[in-house]
Parts: sequence; C-alpha cells; structure tokens
Amino acid sequence: MRSVRALFAMLCIVSLTILVSTAWAASVGSLPEPKDVLLMASTIGPIDAGIVGALEEAYFADSGVRVRHAGAGTGAALEMAKRGGFDLVMVHARSLEDRFVAEGFGVDRRDIMYNDFVVLGPAEDPARIRGMGTIAALKRIADTQAPFVTRGDNSGTHVKEKELWAKAAITPQGRWYKVYARGADGNAPTLRYADAERAYILMDRATYVTLKTDLRGVVQVEGDPDLLNYIAVIRMNPLRFPRASVQNAIAFMDWLVSDRAQQLIQSFGRDRYGESLFFPNSDEWRRTHAK
Repeated sequence: MRSVRALFAMLCIVSLTILVSTAWAASVGSLPEPKDVLLMASTIGPIDAGIVGALEEAYFADSGVRVRHAGAGTGAALEMAKRGGFDLVMVHARSLEDRFVAEGFGVDRRDIMYNDFVVLGPAEDPARIRGMGTIAALKRIADTQAPFVTRGDNSGTHVKEKELWAKAAITPQGRWYKVYARGADGNAPTLRYADAERAYILMDRATYVTLKTDLRGVVQVEGDPDLLNYIAVIRMNPLRFPRASVQNAIAFMDWLVSDRAQQLIQSFGRDRYGESLFFPNSDEWRRTHAK
C-alpha cells in the first residue's frame, strides 16, 4: 500500500510540474516580441522614482521598441556610455552633459523634465536653517558644523551640491561633512543613511516624496531657483559609436518630447503620492503650453 501511495504522490508532482511549466511557457509565448531594443544609460534617481520604467513601458506600447536601461549616477552613467554599448543617456548635470557633447561622445541634447532639490534635516533643525535661502543655509550648516551627508560620487546630485557649496564660497571638510561610503548606490540609500545619522542632506524631491513616510527628517529649505533639477537625454554620436542605433534613438527622443510623454510625466506620481514627482520641460511643451 505504501508503494502505491508513493507512486501516486510522485505522479501528482510530475503532473503539477508539467502543468506549471506549460502555463509558464504559454505566458512567455504570449508576450509580444519587441521590434527592436534600445539601450540607455540612466541616472539612478528617476529609475528609483519609477518614471523611467513608466516611460519605457508606454513607449513599448506605442512603438513596439523595448528600451532597456543601466542605472548609475550621472557621472558614472556618462563614463559607461563613453565606453560604448549604449544608444543614449538620461542625465541631470548640465556641466557634465556639455563636456560629454563637447568631447564628441554625444549629440542632440534635449530637455525632457525637471523637478527640484530640497535640503532635508532633523525636525529639531539644530543649525536653524528652516526657511532660509539655500546659500545662506549652507553657510549656517558649515558655521555650526552640523552633520551633513554627501553622496561624494560625482553623480548629478553631488555635482549640484558642489555647485552650491562653491556659490557659498565654502569647501566643506571636517568630521561634520560625511561622505556616504555607498553613495554610488543612489539617492534613496544615501537619504536613508542621512536620516539615520540625523544629518542634513541635499536631495531631489522625488526621492524624498517616495520615502518620506519612512523618514524622521523633514524639508528645511525649498523653493529656491538654485535648487531646480533639469533632466535631459543625449544620444550617442554615431561618428564615434557607429553601432549605436541612430534612428531608434531619435524616434525615442522625439516621443519623449511629444505631448504624449510630457503629459505622462506631468501626471506621474499623483495617484500614489498626491503630487507630481516630475514636470514637463521639452522645448515643444514649453512652446505650446507657455503661459
């Protein structure tokens, strides 16, 4: 009797395995095959916020072309692209972008969207910077040597921070200025670290909004024009990278600046967070929606 039961159990397992495997194969087979694949090196923040994935899925639905991305800080993303293997980049540090184009690696830079940075810090605000302008706030933080965390990785966020310190005529250094050892992992882990350290930090608003329910820190400085965060795409220069997919890159960039994509950007995040995480910023959008 035991051998019969064992045989029956084995047959059930085999049958279940076949059914699961058949269902999986059928589901995979039902997925539409992409017409082509486009490869993009992208800054991490918009990936973590979800907007990159949302744009990729919408473009696939519209065009049948699948966009795949590799994420890194803007500086690292541009360095990856310089080594080849990508068709375009999505980045947010204008000084690095302009150098990338000037050195012949990229062409056809286009503005896509923007949001802004904020200065976050402990709710008790030990440096007393709440409501100050950005430059005055950074000077106060340095004067009081209140803990401040930086990514320190030449990402777009770090480049913006360095620009602000330079504008304040300050070279931050000392025990109060903490470089997060894993800053290259992105804004989200760096913000969590700063929050745990009860330190101030410059952070993009989208990252803050997506994480704020888990944070103790609050926005201390915002709304300053110095804090605007512009995100752009640049396609690879085909003269330098002859294997880059020129027509697919142009088509995707044309779609990104269209009303279809710009409206998606405008509404992204509202349902989940009650506010937009990014705002349209293409030349075409600004021309047709100028107030």
